[in-house]
Amino acid sequence: MSHTRKPEWLKMRPPSGERFTEIKQTLRDHDLHTVCEEASCPNMGDCWGGRNGPGTATFMLMGDRCSRGCNFCDVETGGMESLDPNEPENVARAVTEIGLEYVVLTSVDRDDLADQGAGHFAETIREIKKRDSDILVEVLIPDFQGEEHLVRKIIDAEPDVIAHNVETVDRLQWPVRDRRAGYEQSLSVLRQAAEAGDAFTKTSLMLGVGEYHHEVYQTMRDLRSVGVDIVTFGQYLQPSRTHLEVFDYVHPDVFDTWERVAEEELDFLYCASGPMVRSSYRAGELFVESILREDSITPSA
Repeated sequence: MSHTRKPEWLKMRPPSGERFTEIKQTLRDHDLHTVCEEASCPNMGDCWGGRNGPGTATFMLMGDRCSRGCNFCDVETGGMESLDPNEPENVARAVTEIGLEYVVLTSVDRDDLADQGAGHFAETIREIKKRDSDILVEVLIPDFQGEEHLVRKIIDAEPDVIAHNVETVDRLQWPVRDRRAGYEQSLSVLRQAAEAGDAFTKTSLMLGVGEYHHEVYQTMRDLRSVGVDIVTFGQYLQPSRTHLEVFDYVHPDVFDTWERVAEEELDFLYCASGPMVRSSYRAGELFVESILREDSITPSA
């Protein structure tokens, strides 16, 4: 059952600051958009500026219309447009102009394309690395329908982190996600990325959609079994009345518990967990902090 009033811990503070304004202007100059803005993420100011390390911005590739219709997502479905051949170069140029040390690339699903956009993704990674090989690149990829040769295109472009979101527990994949998505298919993508051995692997779950605690725990065990290194948890918030209703507002103490379980019991490299955490929340800072903390660490294989 959905609650009508959000609890106190979900109150948001609008992003601001000189660094925030500077990045926003650079994005407009290159006609680029970020998921941070499209989703009105409350963490924009923290992530873009970086409090204790590299700032993080998440670029959305391949347009703003998706070939799928997940019930939690506010991105428009259908009406797909042709890819912009200049987008990989434009993104890379913006990244260097802004001075980002850590960048996240994500996209809509493009099941309408022959390679589902994997080549476009890979080209963007290479353009960024060509300009500055020290920039850390995280990619949050679609499932590419589980096709190994398409996932391999991403792996071969050599990003530093490969992320793909399972979104929720096995039982709730539908109605949360589009029917073309699936738990085992997502685990397969993550397994392929982990077995490549050179990139860290990451995923994210939304809480508050009707999951049970034992299902969350089992999901975490499943993720570790396929070699996932990093996991994040955040509160699902209903984008509009036509989207999936919030089943429950999860208390911050529960998020803290899952973070402890992930890091101390299940040995994830790190876990970002909190009501307002999103998949790329302070990704650069947390990743670098974790690597520095365990400087001899290697990705799961």
